[in-house]
Amino acid sequence: MMYRPQIEMGKPLFSGIHTFMHLPHVQTLDQVDFAVIGVPFDTGVSYAVGARFGPSAIRTMSQRIRPISPVHDIDISEYLSGIDYGDLTVHPGYIEQSYRAIEEQLTPVFEAGIVPIMLGGDHSISLPHLRAAAKKHGPVCLVHFDSHSDTGRSKHPERMWSHGAVFSYAVDEGLIDAEHSIQMGMRGSAFKPNNLADAREMGFEVLTTDDVRELTIPELCAKIKARVGDRPVFLTFDIDFLDPVYAPGTGTPEVGGFTTYEAQKMLRGLAGLNFIGFDLVEVLPDRDANQITALNAANIAFEFVCLLAVKRRMDSVTAEDTVTVG
Repeated sequence: MMYRPQIEMGKPLFSGIHTFMHLPHVQTLDQVDFAVIGVPFDTGVSYAVGARFGPSAIRTMSQRIRPISPVHDIDISEYLSGIDYGDLTVHPGYIEQSYRAIEEQLTPVFEAGIVPIMLGGDHSISLPHLRAAAKKHGPVCLVHFDSHSDTGRSKHPERMWSHGAVFSYAVDEGLIDAEHSIQMGMRGSAFKPNNLADAREMGFEVLTTDDVRELTIPELCAKIKARVGDRPVFLTFDIDFLDPVYAPGTGTPEVGGFTTYEAQKMLRGLAGLNFIGFDLVEVLPDRDANQITALNAANIAFEFVCLLAVKRRMDSVTAEDTVTVG
């Protein structure tokens, strides 16, 4: 059985239950290639709360996304079976308990060979996501789009799991291969000079917004590909990578960011990488009056799906060539 978007020509796209891209809401691990999964959790935020409502907003604004990408010239449903798995169970206000629950629920997803596309939620959800991923794949390469490196460390034990420290603890736990990981888009004011030094000392390649602007997008994508190679890749996209003009609905916006077109081009240029997991975080609907942030987030998540479909097509062509030569 192939699970695919439940849409057809002539049927109003605004009708029906709002799953992501009209994918069937099925909680199964059988015959599934990717699963869109909501994580409505924002206890890890350091400023504005409300990202717990992000998954539902993104799903609603995904209703007009159709399964064919003219840019990639691909119908995702020809290559992938995908579902909207629904939301994971979390425990608002209890971050460690929620981490355990998220990891436990994601572990069988990875074991089944399914690629999760998680909709947050704040960025702290990446830690249990990485814990589950590492059980299957070992340390993974991080490809991180964000305006913050999220490698801080809190002086207060009760705040150590905040969304601003998630990747420092992931490195500590051996979940990330930092020497083959890259962070990009960092900008904004800071608490201390050389605020990105800690991330670089951990082994990350860190590109500020200015660094990225000095490259063409093909050059950036080539740099990312060279950094990660054919290793397993976990891609995380904080919506505040985009300029607040395009993503006003987020908790820690930073001016001087990227356009939606630039973000799409960057993601499309990563086709061919071995993606084993994605998350898209920090959409805060209460600050998103015109739903533009949720709309842009939904389309970014669609680019994730396209990357999986293109990789599957590339692999199938390679397999056919091998058979022909043999």
